[in-house]
Amino acid sequence: MSSAKVTWKNEQSPVKDPAIVAFQRSSEGSSAKVGALGNASANNNTKLSSVLRELGVVEKLLPTYGFLQCANRQGRLFFHFSEVATDADSLRVGDLVEFQQSADRRTGKPVAVSIVRIPNGNLVTYEIMSEKTVMGTVLAEAKASKNQGSLSLLQSEGEAPGLLDGMGRVTYEQSGETFFLPFALEDIDGGQKITAGDTVEFYISTDERNGNIRARQVRKVRPIVADLFQGVVCSLKENYGFIERSDVVKEIFFHFSEFQGDIEMLNLGDDVEFNIQFRNNKEVAVNIQQLPEGTVVFEDVATERKRGKILKTLKSVHGRMQSDPLAGRIVYETLKGSIEIPYGDRDQLGDYTLQAGDIVEFYIATDRRDKLQRATNICLIDVTFTISGETREKGFVTTLKDAFGFIRCLDRDTRMFFHFSELLNQDEPQLQDEVEFTVIQDPTNPSRLIAIRIKVLPHGTISVEQCLPEKYVGTIEKEVQSPKTATGKTGVSDIGIIMYDISGTKQTIPYSAKALVECCSPKNGDQVEFQICESRKNNTKTAANVRITSVKTASKSQNKEQGSAVMVKESAAKESNAKEQMTKEKGFVAVLKENCGFIEMADHEKEVFFQFCNFDGNASELELGDEVEFILSHKTAKVSAESIRKLPRGTVAPEEVIPGVLEGKVVRMMRIVNPDQVEYSGLIQLVEKEAEGGGNGTEVCYPYGITSLVDKRDVPQKGELVRFKAAVVKSSGKQRAARVVPLRLVMRGKVDSLKGQMGAVICEGEEGRKVSFHVSEVQDGVDLQLGDEVDFLIVRKQATGKCVALNVRRTSERQRPERLMSRLKSATDDAGPRIVTLRQPRGPDGTNGFKLQRSASRQI
Repeated sequence: MSSAKVTWKNEQSPVKDPAIVAFQRSSEGSSAKVGALGNASANNNTKLSSVLRELGVVEKLLPTYGFLQCANRQGRLFFHFSEVATDADSLRVGDLVEFQQSADRRTGKPVAVSIVRIPNGNLVTYEIMSEKTVMGTVLAEAKASKNQGSLSLLQSEGEAPGLLDGMGRVTYEQSGETFFLPFALEDIDGGQKITAGDTVEFYISTDERNGNIRARQVRKVRPIVADLFQGVVCSLKENYGFIERSDVVKEIFFHFSEFQGDIEMLNLGDDVEFNIQFRNNKEVAVNIQQLPEGTVVFEDVATERKRGKILKTLKSVHGRMQSDPLAGRIVYETLKGSIEIPYGDRDQLGDYTLQAGDIVEFYIATDRRDKLQRATNICLIDVTFTISGETREKGFVTTLKDAFGFIRCLDRDTRMFFHFSELLNQDEPQLQDEVEFTVIQDPTNPSRLIAIRIKVLPHGTISVEQCLPEKYVGTIEKEVQSPKTATGKTGVSDIGIIMYDISGTKQTIPYSAKALVECCSPKNGDQVEFQICESRKNNTKTAANVRITSVKTASKSQNKEQGSAVMVKESAAKESNAKEQMTKEKGFVAVLKENCGFIEMADHEKEVFFQFCNFDGNASELELGDEVEFILSHKTAKVSAESIRKLPRGTVAPEEVIPGVLEGKVVRMMRIVNPDQVEYSGLIQLVEKEAEGGGNGTEVCYPYGITSLVDKRDVPQKGELVRFKAAVVKSSGKQRAARVVPLRLVMRGKVDSLKGQMGAVICEGEEGRKVSFHVSEVQDGVDLQLGDEVDFLIVRKQATGKCVALNVRRTSERQRPERLMSRLKSATDDAGPRIVTLRQPRGPDGTNGFKLQRSASRQI
């Protein structure tokens, strides 16, 4: 009994229970009650009145002996059946007896002697029952006690049977605190089957002698069905998150331990179902279960498209977003008059600038929770520019960066900055796109003008050449080929030169075969009439509508001399053509920039610069590693490539790959990565386990270039390990590295931010570490969303020393709902204050969260 007693005292709650308070109030009357019983016993047994007698209750009966529980004091005494004055077989557990205390002659322990059964058989109880029942939940099921003959009402020192001896446990809440009580099988009403998890009601019994409490008259009640709620996961932290409820405009907290399933499968935007409990006077979500996508609907969107006018924009006069999530206002007309409706930052189709007075089309969305109506799917329509009289300019896209670019204006000699988000009808612009736009002052820099509300026009919409009405007369200084000959020639057509006079000043202007009005081409010295054509695309002037007005005459001798001169020129031209054919070079495209690049020569020893305008074809189709043919030009101090033509793969410097895979370390990068080094090609040194021989201490190294890389964009850095194959150049017999692949550790993380063409991921297992990446590094052409899990490689750039992510590949196929993405997007707005986490939450044992396992079948 002592061990059971210790267990109970450690688990019982030290609170002031109502039953204990009742016991304290009735403690004074207990002694009077026992005294009255003692007097009655003395009257019935006068022969024992001269000896000190006590009252007790038979607690336990065995074959030849038993135990008594003292009524007037705390004590438990042994007695033998031979000490019972009447027939011992007539005694029953719970009988009231009178006895005298003595000592055992062998052990000296106190025993009960001279036992007389009280005829009335009144049962003495020291329990006080609570006035009202209490609701609780069974934690442990009560089982049959091993000591079947024992009295469960009174125990040693007034203690209930041991919890390890078949006792069950029930828990209940009172005043925000949780208590635990024991109960036995005899405490269950009606013989009901009560198991763990059942909801029960019971009375609280308090022993007035020592204050021990337990559950009495336990009976099972019908379980209360908790209300189910639905919502969408809108925030996920380290071990907790928040759910946006679908019944009220409110978010509710939840802990990961409350999710019924694998928490790793729960993502932002998932639809969930849950119950609500109050903890610390706050609502929390429990019993969270995942629902099929699309189950939770917050709003109903009307099918009728409305047209209205922007009354108030989302941004303030300073260009900052307002705190009101529905700060924008649109006014539209109905049969009942004008109606004003709000809208937020997630309701616009696109991120371009909206201005007050714009004509827009939209749908009306009604929130099911509070019946609030707002405008959604807002788009600007073209009639806006006609009605408002907004000044629109035209131009060409000349420069593209990560998320911005520049436009060359037609009507002003300047380049205009623009951001990709200002495009009205296209996600990403292309070089030389013809666009229409509006010019405003930059809100962040009043001294700069920027282009907004950009509309990409069909090709050929803008007339880039304008012929002046004035006609000029000049003399042919350099002939041009006839249209028929020029058409059949590959590469750039020859350009002729016309000299003319303006106000006594000699000037020259180029012309092409397409500018000739007549089929015959003018000769040197012929007088021609022409017009000047100005190109607004590149601010150049050329001659147009060239017509011969006078042919230069010559004598027979001059004709003969001219004939011989023509023969000499033709011979020189043939010789020049033959020479030109001999000086054609071949190589590989090694670097591509905004409007220029570099070509790696066929011998892999140097590179040559080239402009996109010198490529015979669409320069946007060029890729790293393409094989090309070109001519070296020495027009300036630097050598450049001209007349560039793309060749079939395998034409330039074919290689024979040697079987076997090698591993090495980059000891020298390519010069296109590190311009400060003298050598052009990179160098890979075999690692020790791959180098054979090695007795003479020589290091085996293989040069490599841009064509050696499997992924031309993934350039290995100095000191990195790579896997490659050796190859032999057929023309020279030299060995080079081929099919080079860097050996890097694949990292895992989650997309943290997306802004234009750039993004950032948080590395898994490294708190607070973010790595940026470019959208061109995203594999499989997927559109990443915030919270997506991705795999990637980390590379440290040699020039800047910063780490970037390459080969970003999404590992989860789940797409985030559009209704949530705009919400998450607004959460990353840099306009508001930024919060930095200084310390992550930890559990009591130092781990993340709690280790308590919750069962799916628990009741509230």
